[in-house]
Amino acid sequence: MSESAQKTVTILIVDDHALFRESVARLLAAEPGFEVIAHCGSIEDALKILHEAQVDIVLLDFDLGERDGTDFMRLARQEGFNGRVLVVTAGVDESKVAELIHTGISGIFMKHNSAALLPRGIRDVMDGKVWFDQQLLQEALSGDRKHRAEPRLTLRERQVLSFVFEGLANKEIAEKIGVSESSVKATLQQLFSKTGVHTRSQLVRIALEQYKDQI
Repeated sequence: MSESAQKTVTILIVDDHALFRESVARLLAAEPGFEVIAHCGSIEDALKILHEAQVDIVLLDFDLGERDGTDFMRLARQEGFNGRVLVVTAGVDESKVAELIHTGISGIFMKHNSAALLPRGIRDVMDGKVWFDQQLLQEALSGDRKHRAEPRLTLRERQVLSFVFEGLANKEIAEKIGVSESSVKATLQQLFSKTGVHTRSQLVRIALEQYKDQI
């Protein structure tokens, strides 16, 4: 059974549009296993809530008026928050995608997507997967940022990495490629070792920063 199915997932919504965050709070309150413990419209209020309550995941709008999601991530990590963060936004510049991933977010969910997909995105993130809008990822991967020469990825590693970008689980990746799940796990371990990371979200960040030419 997945982690998100075993316990109640506590959620904080940070969005400066009150109507939107109230609507999301009502949507998630109807989902089994979810508890929206608070919602607020500013980074300052969000940090206070994180001090006072146990939060498993933050649904974070990128554009928060004079500040943005990267400011929240920097301050929240400084304050010791180690929970997961799913950016829920109407839009974000492609130049900011890699920066957001570098701060430790677990995904980007676009507001124009179906509301019915949001609970799935939250559960996937809580289960250690990543959730990224594929168009944003492609734009970030095709950007002009310079990168250092890195060890070449094998064909299998590139295949597995491409499906990690899509947020697929090991079993789903195995079915797509036509190999065993243990083979996928072994390839992921090779990728972790080659890139020096330990989680899928870190792997996505490193791939965006250093291996864009190989994907």
